[in-house]
Amino acid sequence: MKKNLHTLALIGFVTLASAMQALAQQPERKLGWQLSAQTYTFKQFTFFEAVDKTLGAGLKSVEAYTGQKLGGGIEGKMDYKMDAAKRKLIRKALKRKGVKLYAFGVVNGNTEEEWRQLFEFAKAMGVKVINTEPNEKFIPLIGQLANQYKIKVGIHNHPKPSRYWNPQTVLDAIAAADSKYVGACADIGHWVRSGLDPVESLRQYEGHLVSLHFKDLAERSSKTHDVHWGTGVCNVAGVIAELKRQRFKGNISAEYEHNWENNAGDVAQSVKNFRELLRN
Repeated sequence: MKKNLHTLALIGFVTLASAMQALAQQPERKLGWQLSAQTYTFKQFTFFEAVDKTLGAGLKSVEAYTGQKLGGGIEGKMDYKMDAAKRKLIRKALKRKGVKLYAFGVVNGNTEEEWRQLFEFAKAMGVKVINTEPNEKFIPLIGQLANQYKIKVGIHNHPKPSRYWNPQTVLDAIAAADSKYVGACADIGHWVRSGLDPVESLRQYEGHLVSLHFKDLAERSSKTHDVHWGTGVCNVAGVIAELKRQRFKGNISAEYEHNWENNAGDVAQSVKNFRELLRN
């Protein structure tokens, strides 16, 4: 009996030590933040090559998008309309790699049936948040489906002149959805491209923020490019401080839309910079 108690105590100690080590290596987890990679960052590669690059950058979850070739011995492309057998293959492959498919987007349905398919896919794959820029006529339906499936939906902002570039337009869409699961997906880089201040824009989303697309930019211009986080004009330190103030909890997807053929190191450095800012 004493031997069994000693063994259980040892297992408990090892488990606690592992958890503490994980928190030290991933300080965002202590805040309730899930730091993922948007696989569009690695659009020149297959989905499973993107997953491997994500792991190499020190991340263990991804946001997938529609249209990326799957790879990894699986035919076809990432698509919420795929059959159950292919979904199962992807889930098994991700489990072997220790990676979660945490988010999906930016994705839209063109009919009520497609929106239902999208939510069914998200449920089957364990997706926690769908990021979208929907036609406004579908917003009440999205709210209903979000309630039914209990899956969060983030209304995303591309730059001017896209429909949702202005935070107020996003807030109006959230109100129309009438669901606690529907909120905003804040793309801080696209706000800068639209001439907006990311910290001030985040303040407008307080109480409605469900996810982020995170990047830093070289300059305040619509034609600028990504740089390592914390070295550009997106006020990354200020954004982090505002997220902490709001007690945000949710997914933050890393995007790096530059140096497309060889940007895995850029993502890794950005993640390192982000975590150093969190520790300070």
